[in-house]
Amino acid sequence: MNENNKVVIYTSSLCGFCYKAKVLLSNYDIEFTEINIDNDYDKRTEMILKANGKTTVPQIFLGSEHIGGCDDLYELARENKLEIFNN
Repeated sequence: MNENNKVVIYTSSLCGFCYKAKVLLSNYDIEFTEINIDNDYDKRTEMILKANGKTTVPQIFLGSEHIGGCDDLYELARENKLEIFNN
């Protein structure tokens, strides 16, 4: 998978929306890299900067494109647009 198509999801351990997003990605056989920010200030700061100031998790990225959070991911699924993750 090239870097432009790499899916990255920033999460925290006790986040139900993070779990839902990971399940949806897995159900669609979309490979992703999970970055847990629970005890990693640097990764949390990285996420906030990449997500234009958003501090909630999950934050999902396709390459350098910010997809958004769990609701945004489910909206793409409802619109049958998850194929963008498999290009």
